[in-house]
Amino acid sequence: MKTIDLRSDTVTHPTPSMWEAMLKAQLGDDVYEEDPTVNALQEKAAAMMGKEAGLFVPSGTMGNLIAILTHCGRGDEAIMGTLAHTFLYEAGGISALGGVHPFTVPNQDDGTLKLEDIRSAIRGDDVHHPVTRLVVLENTQNRCGGVPISAEYTRQVAEIAHQKGVLLHLDGARIFNAAAALNTPVLDLAAPADSITFCLSKGLCAPVGSVLCGRSEFIHRARRIRKQLGGGMRQAGILAAAGLVALDENTERLSEDHRHARALAQGLAGISVLRLKNEVPPSNMVFVYIDEKVTLGDQEIQSRLKSKGVLVSIFGPRLLRLVTHYWIDDAAVENTLAAFREVLA
Repeated sequence: MKTIDLRSDTVTHPTPSMWEAMLKAQLGDDVYEEDPTVNALQEKAAAMMGKEAGLFVPSGTMGNLIAILTHCGRGDEAIMGTLAHTFLYEAGGISALGGVHPFTVPNQDDGTLKLEDIRSAIRGDDVHHPVTRLVVLENTQNRCGGVPISAEYTRQVAEIAHQKGVLLHLDGARIFNAAAALNTPVLDLAAPADSITFCLSKGLCAPVGSVLCGRSEFIHRARRIRKQLGGGMRQAGILAAAGLVALDENTERLSEDHRHARALAQGLAGISVLRLKNEVPPSNMVFVYIDEKVTLGDQEIQSRLKSKGVLVSIFGPRLLRLVTHYWIDDAAVENTLAAFREVLA
């Protein structure tokens, strides 16, 4: 039985062309900045984001951590959403390793932070307060349903921040999904941010890696932080080669993943004991609530689906998340819906 893995788009594995590129990759020592494949990836990524330079890092979590530690000193403050990935899922790294204080404001249903909340959160010059250095946005916003954040909203946040001498970092782990969902050039979505990190894995299918992009001077300082965190990977061109293929071949096909998410949502909506968080998924994530009259618990439903070859994530009480990606096709969608109907019959 073939497993249909909808737990996350992090489960993707390399495409055939990635394997070939990795096999043939030219290598050097990236800590010495001598790996030609890594250098090519960093230059391409920076150009796509409209930034001066890029830095290849092992993960999006490390990319966000490096960005925040580069922008902020110990005791400084970074404003972010209550549902931000950095706040919820990055092991408190900015505080544990950088002494950076998070100031959280509520995420709205559309993934944004209220502009007035951001204005209010930026501290004045008072000896009692930490110094506000940074605002962090996430695009797409995972916990709000994979919703894309518009370029106009990001620009408004950047204007508020910059007027107060504060910088903007964009956690763009799925920024290419946002671009596909909004039919907007990724360059426009990234332009207002002082720095951005995006994942080469997830929907783009590379096995490992993210790229942090920003001004050349920022990336120069970020490289030192990467080294301190153990992120210097030497002959990393093997991995960067897959990243180059991801950018060349997989950014434009993400709308196909979104189509599969919509088909999945439409089918799940036809099951009476299920209720969608978003009737039309905004990108490649489907969040579905299970009615209280279903006597099976969340873990039992998850287990029974697994026995039928379908893997899903539990994202809260009576809430499941299903994420489409490169390896989910029309047949996988139909088989998933059949499994749900059987389990919840």
